[in-house]
Amino acid sequence: MRFFLLVTPFLWMLCEADVIVLKEMFGEIRTPNFPESYPSETEVAWNITVPEGFRIKLYFIHFDLEPSYLCEYDYAKVETDEQILSVFCGRESTDTEQSPGQQVIVSPGNFLSLTFRSDFSNEERYTGFDAHYSAVDIDECSERNDEDMVCDHHCHNYIGGFYCSCRFGYLLHTDNRTCKVECSDNLYTQRSGIISSADFPSPYPKSSDCLYRIELEEGFVINLQFDDNFDIEDHPEVSCPYDYLKIKAGRKEFGPICGEKSPGRIETGSNSVQILFHSDNSGENGGWRLSYTVTGVSCAGLQPPINGKIEPSQLEYTFKDQAVITCNPGYRIIKDSMEIESLQIECRKDGTWSNEVPRCQIVDCNSPKELENGYVIYPTPENITTYQSTVTYFCQEPYYSMNPNITAGYMCDENGVWTNSEMGKRFPVCEPVCGKPKFSRSKLARISRGSTAQKGISPWIAMLYDIPNHRPFCGGSLIGDRWIATAAHCLHHELEENTVLSQEDLITPSSFNIILGKHKTWKTDDTEQVLQAKNLILHPKYNSSTFQNDLALLELSSKASLNDYVMPVCLPEMQVQADEYVVVSGWGKQFLQRQPEALMEIEIPVVADDECKVGFKKIGRVLTEDMICAGFKQGGRDACSGDSGGPMVTLSPETNSWYLAGIVSWGVGCGESDKYGVYSNVYKNVDFIKKNAEQ
Repeated sequence: MRFFLLVTPFLWMLCEADVIVLKEMFGEIRTPNFPESYPSETEVAWNITVPEGFRIKLYFIHFDLEPSYLCEYDYAKVETDEQILSVFCGRESTDTEQSPGQQVIVSPGNFLSLTFRSDFSNEERYTGFDAHYSAVDIDECSERNDEDMVCDHHCHNYIGGFYCSCRFGYLLHTDNRTCKVECSDNLYTQRSGIISSADFPSPYPKSSDCLYRIELEEGFVINLQFDDNFDIEDHPEVSCPYDYLKIKAGRKEFGPICGEKSPGRIETGSNSVQILFHSDNSGENGGWRLSYTVTGVSCAGLQPPINGKIEPSQLEYTFKDQAVITCNPGYRIIKDSMEIESLQIECRKDGTWSNEVPRCQIVDCNSPKELENGYVIYPTPENITTYQSTVTYFCQEPYYSMNPNITAGYMCDENGVWTNSEMGKRFPVCEPVCGKPKFSRSKLARISRGSTAQKGISPWIAMLYDIPNHRPFCGGSLIGDRWIATAAHCLHHELEENTVLSQEDLITPSSFNIILGKHKTWKTDDTEQVLQAKNLILHPKYNSSTFQNDLALLELSSKASLNDYVMPVCLPEMQVQADEYVVVSGWGKQFLQRQPEALMEIEIPVVADDECKVGFKKIGRVLTEDMICAGFKQGGRDACSGDSGGPMVTLSPETNSWYLAGIVSWGVGCGESDKYGVYSNVYKNVDFIKKNAEQ
C-alpha cells in the first residue's frame, strides 16, 4: 500500500522516506507533529550540507521515541555518506544508553544526514524529538592526522579554511602546502669548505632542486668526504626514484645516490664539481653533509737561505701554497739588485716556484756621516760598515769639542742605520772651543799711551780693513767659526743728523776685508787669515744717532780655520757687574794721533750706570740700558778711535773661559776724566746673536 503525505500542522502521512535538504549554516529539526505524538510508519531524512572548511554540530534538546532492543522499532539515525555515526531511541528519563542525552554529534566533514523512522504502532504516546544543528569551523592546523591538510612549516587557520607559510629562506610550493628552498646558485671558490642539505641534520626541504658548484683554478683536484650521518629517501626496489644526489666532475658522473649509506670519500679528479640534490614533495629524511678539500701539483722542497728562514716550513708544498722568505736581523734579501724586507713565492700549477730562493746579504750602513770639524775612527783597518760594526767620532781638538759629549760609539743596526745608545739616530756636532787662548796674560798694558799685547793673547779679535783706503777702520770679535760681532756704526757711512738709516747707507761686503790672527797693525803676520763678509746684519733696533743697540753681525763667506792664533770668544751667560775688571783690545789711535805698531789692550773696571751718567749728562749725552761704561774717573786709560767694534772681554771664574761682555761703541775723546768709554752690552742682546748666528 502506498502512503500519501498530508501536510498539516500536526500530521505527516508518507508512502516512502521523505528527504529534506538543508543548506543553511544553522537550523532546527523536529519530528512530524512535534510536540504531538509522531505518526506511525513514517520515515523522514534531513540532509544537511554546509560550505567546505566547516563541520556540522548536531544536538537534541528534546528526545522521546519508542524504546526497543537495538532501536528496532522507532529510531533517529545520524550518518554521513560513508558511515553511521549514531542510532538513538527511547526516552531521556529512562537513562537508556540509546537516547542522545547531552551528547553533541560533530560530523567529520561538511555533510550530515539525520533520519527519523517509526514502525506501524506505538503502545504509548511519544512526542518525538527537537534537534538543532549549526556549522562549526574546522581548525585544519590542529588536525594533523590527515597529511594532506598539514603545512610543512607554518599553518594559519581562519573561519572556513587555512593557509600555509614558510620560514625565512624558503618558498611556498605551487601545492600551497610544501616549503622548498631556492638553492640553484651556490658557488664555492675557497680551497676547502663544507656543503650540506638545507637544515641538516633536520629534514631537508621538499620539492627542491639544489645546485652546488665548486670552481677552483686549474691545477687543483677536488676531493669530497661525506659524513657518516647520511639519509636520503630511498625505495626498496627502484633506485632513487624520489630524492637523490648527482655529482658531475669533468667527464665523470657519480650517482644518483640515496639511502642511508654514506658515499664516503669521492676523489673527483677535477677542479670543477657540480652537485645536484633533488627532493620530491614527501618524506622526512635527515639529509647529508660533506666537506671538500683540494690537492695540487707538488713543488720541490725549499731550503732557507743562509742567514734567513722560510715560513711556513714544511716538507711538501703543492699548487698555490705560498712561502715567505725573510732574513735574520741585520740581513736583507737581494732581488734584482735591490734590497727588500721579505719575498713571497708561490707554487705554480706546473710544479715550479714563482721565484728562486734569494740570498740574504748583510746590511751595510755605508760610510758614516761626516762630522764637520771632526773625524771618524774605525776599529779595524778594513773600515767595515756592515751590521754590528762600530765607529767612533772625534772632534779636531783642541779647537773643537763634541756636543753633547757622548761616551759610546755608533753601531750599524739591523735597519742599516748608524745608531748611538745615547743619541739614537742623531749625531753630535763639533763646536768651536771658545775663550781658551793658548797664550796666557802675563801683564796688562794701556791702549792709550800703551804697550802692545802679547801675540795670540786675544785670538778672537778681528781687524776690519778698508780696501780702497788701505787702512784698518774697526775691530770685531770671532763668534764660532763663521761669524764676527762688531759695532753697527762701523758698517755704514756717516749720516747727516736725524737721518734714518737705509740699506743704501751700508758699506758693501766687498769693500773691506776681515783679518783674523792679526797682531801687527801695518805689517803682515804669518798667522793672518784674510776673509770677506757675505752678509751684514745690524741689530733691528739700532739707533745711529744715539748708538743705542750698537751691535752688528758679519757672516763670513768661508769658515775661519781655528788654531792657536784664531779662536772664538764665548758669549756671556751673565751680566758683567760694576767694579769687575774687563780687558779691551784694539788697534786704535794713541795720543800721538797715530795708530800703534801692534795690537794694544788694557784692563779697566766696569763703572756703575749712575756714576757714568753723571759725566755725560753735563754734555747732553744719554746712556741706555743696553750700554756699559768702563774706565777710570781720572781718565788716562780708554779705547780710542779705530777701536770701535772691538772686544771687551772678561774671564769667567766658573768656566775659566773668556767671554764677550761688550763691544767698543762710543766715547768723548780718549781717556778724558769723567768721560768713560761706552760699550754695547752683549748680554742684553745675546738672544739676537744666537738667533742670527745660529749659536
